[in-house]
Amino acid sequence: MKRRVRSGTHLMCSLEVHTITRKPMSWHDNLEEPADARFLNLIHHTAQGPRKKYPETQTENQEVGWDLEPLVNPERHDRRLNYFRVCSDITLYKAKTWGLGDDRHK
Repeated sequence: MKRRVRSGTHLMCSLEVHTITRKPMSWHDNLEEPADARFLNLIHHTAQGPRKKYPETQTENQEVGWDLEPLVNPERHDRRLNYFRVCSDITLYKAKTWGLGDDRHK
């Protein structure tokens, strides 16, 4: 396909223009092609998470969440590490007003 392309004030004639992407509604571009096993394996490999692809971290940012074991043993009765929700009179009152749909006290 030849097209005239305007570049600034000059007109460049007869430039070859090639389409790279497919047209989604074209019938000849949507024909079924045979599946390429190597390409499918490559796509499935890239879709995996980094822990499944690599034995160790590849970047500095991956080091933050790479090890899943906690550094401190989580004890549920230790109040320094666990902040449980405490109900008081004012929190119960506010929960009831929100449950009733009272928008005046927001």
